[in-house]
Amino acid sequence: MFNDFKKFIIRGNVMDLAVGVIIGGAFGKIVSSLVADVIMPFVSVINGGVSFSGLQVRIAGTDAAPVFLAYGRFIQSVIDFLIIGAVVFMMVRLINRQQKPVEQTTRSCPRCTMTVSLKATRCPYCTSELAA
Repeated sequence: MFNDFKKFIIRGNVMDLAVGVIIGGAFGKIVSSLVADVIMPFVSVINGGVSFSGLQVRIAGTDAAPVFLAYGRFIQSVIDFLIIGAVVFMMVRLINRQQKPVEQTTRSCPRCTMTVSLKATRCPYCTSELAA
């Protein structure tokens, strides 16, 4: 059982997943800081400093133990989610623009639809001649 567990842990997929979770957590902190410390001050200036997180309405309970519906926190969470989503989208878009396009090296044979090299003049599967 220990050997099976060791094989499972050493497998590439598990290690890739662990690295992804760790990097994702660190990246999440960066994005949260960007939103809270850089973007939200501008949003606060635009909306006049209104904070939605304090909005609530009393729906039941007594004066000693009131029950509130804190809808403001929900609104603030939705706004935070939309801003974080937009920031992540823009970062991914920027990173994708920096990557070079992958050069195509294969094509499909028009006769048998098997994948062959772009340099091939004859299909190795059906032996039909291929146009240059």
